[in-house]
Amino acid sequence: MPASNSFDPYEIRKDFPLLSRTNRGKPLVYLDNAATSQKPKSVIDAVSHYYERNNSNVHRGVYELAEDAENLYRTSRQKIAHWLGVSAEEIIFTRGATEGINLIAHSFAKHHLNAGDHIILSEMEHHANIVPWQMIAKSIGAEIQVVPVLSDGSLDREKLSEFLANRGASLLSLCHISNVLGTINPVQEIIEEAHKYGVKVVVDGAQAVPHMRVDLRNLGCDFFVFSGHKLFAPMGIGVVYARNELMDKMLPYQGGGDMIDQVSFSGTTYAKGAQRFEAGTPNVSGAIGLGKAIDYLASIDFDQVDAHEKNLLQITREELKDIDGLLEYGSTVDKAGVFSFSIAGIHPHDLATLLDAEGIATRTGHHCCQPLMQKIGVEATARASFSLYNTREDVHAFTDAVKRAVQILG
Repeated sequence: MPASNSFDPYEIRKDFPLLSRTNRGKPLVYLDNAATSQKPKSVIDAVSHYYERNNSNVHRGVYELAEDAENLYRTSRQKIAHWLGVSAEEIIFTRGATEGINLIAHSFAKHHLNAGDHIILSEMEHHANIVPWQMIAKSIGAEIQVVPVLSDGSLDREKLSEFLANRGASLLSLCHISNVLGTINPVQEIIEEAHKYGVKVVVDGAQAVPHMRVDLRNLGCDFFVFSGHKLFAPMGIGVVYARNELMDKMLPYQGGGDMIDQVSFSGTTYAKGAQRFEAGTPNVSGAIGLGKAIDYLASIDFDQVDAHEKNLLQITREELKDIDGLLEYGSTVDKAGVFSFSIAGIHPHDLATLLDAEGIATRTGHHCCQPLMQKIGVEATARASFSLYNTREDVHAFTDAVKRAVQILG
């Protein structure tokens, strides 16, 4: 693990075992971090150690092994809450951001929004932040309003303000960072504006938490979700933050063991707080792994990470600027380290196939953002997304491979 407050991507790479493997027989260049991150050895070891030494169900046993597992699980919740600047009672464990948004939609919105109310989304949202709201809107007779994306990839703030000021506005659900455009939305400003009109705000933080420190008390949102697997933690674990006063008004999303107070055939009462939303056996090892990932990140200077990733983006732009027909999507100032692009006459899947042959792992497709693809006028883009362990050499390998692919496919 890197020393406190230091940042060296070459040293950090040594903490991630997978980065030493090959891809198609070539050194792996992993540039698909917006889809999922790689895991440091400390996280892998923590999960392995749990199954080797502490595996037991939680909330149920009084024997030592069960107490050990319970302590590890509880400690991870406390670490995550401290990292986000909130209380442990406001942290709900889920399978990921997708389940988190569904939970909020079904546990809060379904019971507190009414027919004719407006749910505000934006054109840059991931499907996980569109489809659940469509389902809820249809079931209660609410209306979805969509904030346009401007040509540089930023939100149309005038239209957003118009929607927020509308008497029917009840809830805004917005990504912190776009997984396609790299746009960093000014969510704190937007939340303050929304609250002036009594509009509740959900923030999809899946792309934000791996790249910046997020203080939820300072941010001021009502709900916040993220997935552990993008934050150097295992798959299948995620978090919903819900303000205490709102959580108390939410009904359970699922029924089963552990989310109850008392059960009888004449009626059931539910547990208080986050436990009410964690039915059944939780992903204990995933929660432990997420806690260990937080430990790892606590040793890193995120300002330096931000500068490093944006520098990699700038090098990419500089090295590819002379390619005829290349178009980058998203050009806001100070955007995140996401490079989504197309090259005229070359299908993104063909490009990705040739990059893969040279060891370069990128992503192509609609990136679960089909409405955004329709807005920018393409069916798919290629995407390279950077993380703290990527280096200048990764970028050079990527850009050189793109140039060779253009020679072959152009």
